[in-house]
Amino acid sequence: MIVMINGAAHEVTDGTTVAQAVSTLTASTTGVAVAVNDEVVTRSAWETTALSDSDRVEVLTAVQGG
Repeated sequence: MIVMINGAAHEVTDGTTVAQAVSTLTASTTGVAVAVNDEVVTRSAWETTALSDSDRVEVLTAVQGG
């Protein structure tokens, strides 16, 4: 199935979770927020939230600078 992650099409297997999608973009475990179809997914739900075909996933990472 195809999902959009940060605006780019990605082919993923059925049953792919938010946690698995995030791991394709970053190894960071802190400072990351995720929304699926404009709904925020809490970190505690990443492992149990399965993606569906055509879902739109936005992965945001905090950046610190000066």
